[in-house]
Amino acid sequence: MKKSILAFAACSLITGAFFTSCNTPSQKVENAQENVVEANKDLAKANEEYIADIATYRQETAVAVAANEESITELNAKMAKDKRAARADFKKKIADLEQKNRDMKMKMDNYKEEGKDKWVIFKAEFSHDMKELGKAFKDLAVNNVK
Repeated sequence: MKKSILAFAACSLITGAFFTSCNTPSQKVENAQENVVEANKDLAKANEEYIADIATYRQETAVAVAANEESITELNAKMAKDKRAARADFKKKIADLEQKNRDMKMKMDNYKEEGKDKWVIFKAEFSHDMKELGKAFKDLAVNNVK
């Protein structure tokens, strides 16, 4: 008798747990709709952050390009003081750096928003190229002083 009461109690608990955990189809639809709304909000927030990152990076790049243009002006002024033999070579190096600076500016201006993954790759490559260009300007200025 005790075994049958325990078995009945166990079956009742399992059945009760099963029925309380089940959702009706309308509850499932409501839960799915809530999940979709929340996912859309997260997507919109991520998209806003992505666009803000692009805008911020464009401003930072504009400052770096302007600094490079200032360095070009300074290098051209220093070039006027150099000997004639070194002046032609130095002028060519300055012209090459000036063209690279314009190319970098154009590359940034022409970037189209193509997704966050492509942006991360573009940003990494562009940052590397800008660092190399800045280093080239500094190296040229140091070589000019010697």
